[in-house]
Formats: sequence, C-alpha cells, structure tokens
Amino acid sequence: MPGLEDLYREIILDHYRSPRNRGELSVPPATKAEGFNPLCGDEVVLCLDIDPDSDVVRDVKIDGQGCSISQASTSMMSSAVKGKPIDEARKLIRAFKALMSIHESKLERESDGSDLTAELEGARLGDLEALQGVVKFPVRIKCATLAWNTLQQGLDERESVDA
Repeated sequence: MPGLEDLYREIILDHYRSPRNRGELSVPPATKAEGFNPLCGDEVVLCLDIDPDSDVVRDVKIDGQGCSISQASTSMMSSAVKGKPIDEARKLIRAFKALMSIHESKLERESDGSDLTAELEGARLGDLEALQGVVKFPVRIKCATLAWNTLQQGLDERESVDA
C-alpha cells in the first residue's frame, strides 16, 4: 500500500515540522513530567493542566528534542489527550501501547495479537495510526512510546499528590 505509507509519512513529518501544543505551562498548577531515552537521546517535556473538579486535561504543552518519530508522537499525543477526561487519556495510553505491541508480537511471531486487541476496542487513534509502521523497526518503538510513557508518569505523579 504505497499510497497509505506515503500518507502516514506525511502525517508524521507534518507533526514533526509543526508540532502541536508546543510551549510551557506554569508549574504549579500544571504538572510537569520529563522523559528521556538514553539509547538515542530523545527528550520529552510535558506540562499538564488538569481541571481538579472534572479531571479533564484542560491544556497540555510539550517541549523536547529528538528524532522525527519521538517528536511527532509527542505532538500527536498532545492533540489526542487535550480536552479528554483522565480516564480516557489513560485508555489512549493503553491503546497506543497495544498498537505498538500487537504489531511487534506479530513481527516476532510471539502471538497473533489477539491478546492485546481488547485494549484497542473502541479506541479512536486517528493520526496516531500513522505510527504503526514504526514496529517494522523495533528499536524505534521506544521513540514512539516515549511521550506516552511520560504522559503516564505525569498522570501518576499528579494522582499521588492528590491522594
């Protein structure tokens, strides 16, 4: 499917060249999380403003540097979770990681991916599906998931402060 691969490549390059939600938020009230991949040097800085009454991600700002995959994934993640309740953001984290894992397990012939399909049920990944080709290059999966791991860390840290 060369046409689809070209479209996916364009989506990734668009998010890399023109990242959405670039900037910073005041900490506090925002929660700041930082992710780093020592293998390749990718860095992600994430600021989350979450409404304490509704648990909705009111705003998200990103910064960092790294390869096109990590930075495009960060941009796509910020667009995907902005305006969503925390529960839905966590569901997107699980769905995106499942997308990466399903394709990885199929490539490594560990399973047919059916064990991870439940995580994808009802998830609307939109532009994020453009990153599914990354699994053909296993070393790049960490690049694609860095932003999502950083988001999870930020949500977990916020939860532990509120507890």
